[in-house]
Amino acid sequence: MKITKKEVEYVARLARLALNEKEKDKMTAQLDSILQYVDTLNKLDTNNIEPTSHVLPLNNVWREDVTRPSTSREEILANAPDQAEGFYKVKKVIE
Repeated sequence: MKITKKEVEYVARLARLALNEKEKDKMTAQLDSILQYVDTLNKLDTNNIEPTSHVLPLNNVWREDVTRPSTSREEILANAPDQAEGFYKVKKVIE
């Protein structure tokens, strides 16, 4: 697949990039090289290859989900520099 300078200009406009002529030529050559490489990869026979999300066989290790009592409100508010009516009291941020 050959990429054209017009397509590079279109993509640059979508990306809000201002490219000069030298940069457009360079991008055209680079993107064409990338697409040629991808086309080479597309020719590989992958019919017997299982899809993977990672190159190493990883499994999630989950701990047992056990309910337990939470810290009490009084204990948590004991750390508050200022509190009011059972809540943290903080300075007004938005005026």
